[in-house]
Amino acid sequence: MKIKDFMIKDVISVSKDTTLKELLEKLVANKVGGAPVLGEDSQLLGMISDGDVIRYLQPKGRTVYDMFTVILVNERESLAYKLGHSLDQPVSKIMKRKGIMSVDPDDKIEKALSIFSRYHFKKLPVINKSNQVVGVLSRGDVIKFITNQLIKKTDE
Repeated sequence: MKIKDFMIKDVISVSKDTTLKELLEKLVANKVGGAPVLGEDSQLLGMISDGDVIRYLQPKGRTVYDMFTVILVNERESLAYKLGHSLDQPVSKIMKRKGIMSVDPDDKIEKALSIFSRYHFKKLPVINKSNQVVGVLSRGDVIKFITNQLIKKTDE
């Protein structure tokens, strides 16, 4: 089986200028945990996940710096304070740009399984020969495919 046979073709994506607020609203509205960040002509610029957002929004703890009797103290941030200063930031500030793995629509399912198991990604962009995102594949999609197609065939 090839990736194109079960990938999601209706890609929920964002641009590098999408704000964190817009991203969060889109993730919640579409019940997804991440999205590819696309440039012109659907070119992949990066990936952004709910985990990236949570790590970014985590308030900083209290830090004490002692530089030979001059003591500087950074107080703990609250989540409300961090949100107030973060929601208008573009996703380009926190999106993942390096180490992004992808699959081709004509790749076999085994390639996706290998990437998911080795790198612990939740979602993979599907990129065609023109380097355009034409779909996405999640671990859940693979599990559904295995359950609905392969296991049911063995039960017959």
